[in-house]
Amino acid sequence: MNSPLPRALDPLGITRRHFFAQAGRGLGVAALASLLSRTSGAAGSPGSLPNFAPRAKRIIYLFQSGAPSQIDLFDHKPVLRERNGEQLPDHVRGNQRLTGMTAQQSSLPLAGSAFDFARCGRSGTWLSELLPFTGAVADDLCVIRSMFTEAINHDPAITYFQTGSQIAGRPSMGAWIHYGLGSMNENLPAFIVLVTAQKGDQPLYSRLWGNGFLESRFQGVRFRSGKDPILYLSNAEGPGFTGRRGMLDTINSLNRLQFERELDPEIESRIAQYEMAYRMQTSVPEAVDLSTEPESTFELYGPDSRKPGTFAANCLLARRLAERGVRFIQLYHQGWDQHDNLPGGIAVQARETDQPSAALIKDLKQRGLLDDTLVVWGGEFGRTCYSQGKLTRDNYGRDHHPRSFSIWLAGGGVKGGLSYGRTDDYGYNIVDAEGNPLNPDRNVFKPGAVHVHDLQATLLHLLGIDHKQLSYVHQGRRFQLTDVHGHVVTDILG
Repeated sequence: MNSPLPRALDPLGITRRHFFAQAGRGLGVAALASLLSRTSGAAGSPGSLPNFAPRAKRIIYLFQSGAPSQIDLFDHKPVLRERNGEQLPDHVRGNQRLTGMTAQQSSLPLAGSAFDFARCGRSGTWLSELLPFTGAVADDLCVIRSMFTEAINHDPAITYFQTGSQIAGRPSMGAWIHYGLGSMNENLPAFIVLVTAQKGDQPLYSRLWGNGFLESRFQGVRFRSGKDPILYLSNAEGPGFTGRRGMLDTINSLNRLQFERELDPEIESRIAQYEMAYRMQTSVPEAVDLSTEPESTFELYGPDSRKPGTFAANCLLARRLAERGVRFIQLYHQGWDQHDNLPGGIAVQARETDQPSAALIKDLKQRGLLDDTLVVWGGEFGRTCYSQGKLTRDNYGRDHHPRSFSIWLAGGGVKGGLSYGRTDDYGYNIVDAEGNPLNPDRNVFKPGAVHVHDLQATLLHLLGIDHKQLSYVHQGRRFQLTDVHGHVVTDILG
């Protein structure tokens, strides 16, 4: 009795966790098996996932950070040109709030787009002259012109789209999908993030692709441009693969011993991440090696596709990752925050994104991947129909506008050649088929208006997930990506 009992056996120091670990081995094994099943999907949700037959296996989300102007890209409003320079009618705005950047303006002059629109494809989808390549794939697109959100500033608005909450700390959409469906390739992460290099003033935080309160294994893995796509993945000088395998086995053994003592699921995540990093040492260099692509592919995606870190190169890389079974591929492209000099700025952004976005659709389609790959293109909110700052003959800016904006989807079970939803003649409010204001509310689904949670519910539905069933209990509360809101927009499903 000279030495104290081990903590796990000490009746005075025993913890509830250790009690169940030591006294309930049978129950503990069952619980552990349930815990470890999270790696392959259906984690923590009632029943198994998917809940029903999926239409899509994977998602490529082309997020346009900064909020592209729908008035200049997707939502054709000839009335704004006809009434260019006139004041925004009071009855159109009503009592809707403005940002602090325009709330004190003495004048809110209507600003017609500087760019022409035309009907594209057999569907006759209206698109701006800034998007000639997108126009060529118009019949594959479902353009939603009636998105809305409550967020009026960038960071909460982006966080809303990525996590389902304006408040930071929730799991990202990709993390939820990895958590629910697992991986399709054990040698690559299920959730990969690509960010266009050196673009824009609005910051992007790693929490946008984070795991939140889920285990860390579900967070997105950012691939960077350059020699080392993932930091600290390459072998340092010293042990070769054989020696590194032995070292990893030893570390994993120690981690398993710690897990047996503590039953902390994060230890299992640590083991899984070590193993994934080991496998990625061979799988990642092959996946990101664009030198094997034929000349015709680079011509399809445009000249920027040869430059690592560009949006074009990332679109091409996204197709390669989709081929290799990556479940959720998130691209971020910044620079759409055009409060002034919009005509010049948006033209640059369109040149950088138009051809590669359309090329991705064509490339997936010709490889037979578009049917089960859902591609999403859009930002965090829209832009005002009136000018921020002084309106001149060839210059204007646009402020934030959460009330109505546009995104598009393609493949993965959505109807191609469809334009869904309408806005009024000013592009300010969502209206129904008869032109009556819808006054959308996230708590009440009104066909024709699509809230952020409705979009998220629809994306999950296309993956075979009932958004109400994909949940996780944290701090005594059951959480979901759509957070008890959200409706599947069945009218856009093919």
